[in-house]
Amino acid sequence: MKSPGGPVADADAPDTASQVSEEVARSNSATPGAAFRDGTKGAAIVELLRREAGAALPDLMAATGWQAHSVRGFLSGALRKKHGLNVASEKADGIRRYRIAV
Repeated sequence: MKSPGGPVADADAPDTASQVSEEVARSNSATPGAAFRDGTKGAAIVELLRREAGAALPDLMAATGWQAHSVRGFLSGALRKKHGLNVASEKADGIRRYRIAV
């Protein structure tokens, strides 16, 4: 027989560890197109990509101080997957330019 002073289960609490991890994933995921804090490297990249002409990889590298593979990873991972932004890539005259497609 349980004593009346024992722990009380919260009716809204998840039942299993998988439900807990799903809730954590939902709470940690950003909404599509979420803004970056002003003054951050992410905000600098987004600002460059929002220009009509977009930005070339060397421009993005100079703005952040990152290496090429880090910039491309940020474009793919943070902007496309996490923030849901449509990053377009075009190559003209041997120069690849990235921009946020509207």
